[in-house]
Amino acid sequence: MAGASHLAEARQWAGFVADGPRCLRVDRRPVIRVLRRREDEAYHLGRLSLSNPRRSSSSVLRFCTRMTLLHDRVGVEEDVARVSGVLAYDLIQGSLVRWNSFMDKSVPDPPTAVLLHGILGGRKNWGSFAKRLAQEFPMWQFLLVDLRCHGDSAKIKKRGPHTVASAARDVLKLVAQLRVTPRVLVGHSFGGKVALSMVDQAAKPLARPVKVWVLDSTPGKVHAGGDGEDHPAELIDFLSQMPKQVSSKKEVVQALEHAGFSTDVAKWVVTNLRPISSQDSPTTEFSWIFDLEGISEMFKSYEETNLWKIVDDVPRGVHVNFLKAERSLHRWALEDIQRIHSAEELAADEGAGVEMHVLEDAGHWVQADNPDGLFRILSSSFQGFRMQ
Repeated sequence: MAGASHLAEARQWAGFVADGPRCLRVDRRPVIRVLRRREDEAYHLGRLSLSNPRRSSSSVLRFCTRMTLLHDRVGVEEDVARVSGVLAYDLIQGSLVRWNSFMDKSVPDPPTAVLLHGILGGRKNWGSFAKRLAQEFPMWQFLLVDLRCHGDSAKIKKRGPHTVASAARDVLKLVAQLRVTPRVLVGHSFGGKVALSMVDQAAKPLARPVKVWVLDSTPGKVHAGGDGEDHPAELIDFLSQMPKQVSSKKEVVQALEHAGFSTDVAKWVVTNLRPISSQDSPTTEFSWIFDLEGISEMFKSYEETNLWKIVDDVPRGVHVNFLKAERSLHRWALEDIQRIHSAEELAADEGAGVEMHVLEDAGHWVQADNPDGLFRILSSSFQGFRMQ
């Protein structure tokens, strides 16, 4: 009955949007579906700009570009966070995907890519990029997660220790719960080590072949930045001294800049602030959405975790790709680059091995600095895939 009620409400929204004055004509583009699970265990489906908004169909609900989900309440952050006892996530599906985890187990799941963010990041860091991938590769689906202690997953209490390995186990539990089999793992910075740890910990639910992308990170010791570079450990320490509630994002940006952090990093950090309402105060305040104590522990683990064994003796059926940002030289020691190139030469099995890539005109924030270049490099992992 709950599902029928939600569907009825969705149809009301669809009728309002289709007829309302806010609907704009848009170019015809491939469909992207964004699936999020609600507390009532029902999936809610959103379809981004399809075609002429005046056209209607009894079988398909069509929306304006500004409407990303059928049900307005699905966009509320706490609804997403309570979804899974493991992690908060979004599942972005291409237009050719006709599948969800409630289907009969005999129905094969579509090819899935998991996108993992870095320290102090969140699943939304990958949102626009994942939608672009879904448009270009409509038979794929893309799982975006908030790692433990980050974003909406910070509301899901986790036992320590908070490490690279425990973060990887969380993601493995989630993909098992959703009954998806990742064919591609993409991890930025800390998320890159999480992806390597997933390979290290589990033969299943990771299928073979599986392609792993480690973006601007190395498997071993983390090399601190030089003068003029932002230091994550110092940033975490600075944030831990700030009040848990602040009155203005602008004030936080100014405080970070005054402390010597770059403007880009300062503006990125405040994306972790969410507005809170209070009956006692007429003004809007903001609170941090992360567990900073847990994140500090995670970053220490990131610095110390050594996963070179995956690279030196890559498992059969696994292809590990390292991507170095051209302007992020401080994160790459010469011996690390040489070791990766040596592993490239040793990897002989077809469909497995190690490969090094360089993303030109990009600093550490690769998907923001050069999204077109990153898209071109990653696209090779999604081309020519055939269901087994």
